[in-house]
Amino acid sequence: MMNFLAHIYLSFDHDKISIGNFVADSIRGNRYLHFPETIQKGILLHRAIDTYTDAHPLHKKSSKKLHATQGHYSRVVVDVFYDHFLAKNWEEYSEEPLEPFVNRFYTLLSNNYEVLPEPTKKMMPYMIKDNWLLNYAHIDGINEVLQGLYRRTGKRSNMDKAVLDLREHYDLFESEFHLFFKDLIIFSHQKYKDLLNPIH
Repeated sequence: MMNFLAHIYLSFDHDKISIGNFVADSIRGNRYLHFPETIQKGILLHRAIDTYTDAHPLHKKSSKKLHATQGHYSRVVVDVFYDHFLAKNWEEYSEEPLEPFVNRFYTLLSNNYEVLPEPTKKMMPYMIKDNWLLNYAHIDGINEVLQGLYRRTGKRSNMDKAVLDLREHYDLFESEFHLFFKDLIIFSHQKYKDLLNPIH
């Protein structure tokens, strides 16, 4: 999933959980067990968030609007759109402004470079240099992300044109995001608590 900002936000300011939640897409199967315990929990939180997201009716509703143009990439595109709306409306969800929040996260990554998986190490310089997380707040920034994804599919997708879909249904996507994200925060916070304080 490409909703990096949401996964970081839904780590509830816990450094090691944030790292695990961020790198999880690079970790397959039980390879997460090679990481320190709290990072493992962040990876498991990420997986739970993805499972919940894919099954949520509002996310499915947003995805359905993209089926004709984005095909089986619809859910990935919706994740990118939703990160845009989180960044754009950040002050509704956090008392800390977006820029210091993302700068703090970039510093966290740099300070924990040795534990990051190789794909994250390769991506990180580009992410920081182009300030992806802050630029999510702007349509131009989201378009850059989508163009990158388009290239990663070997130009066998329509993600390079996905901003047209965003503009066409902008208010609907934004409304669906807010309703969905309220549910996701509740789910994620409970899962976060369960992972950090398991009942034996």
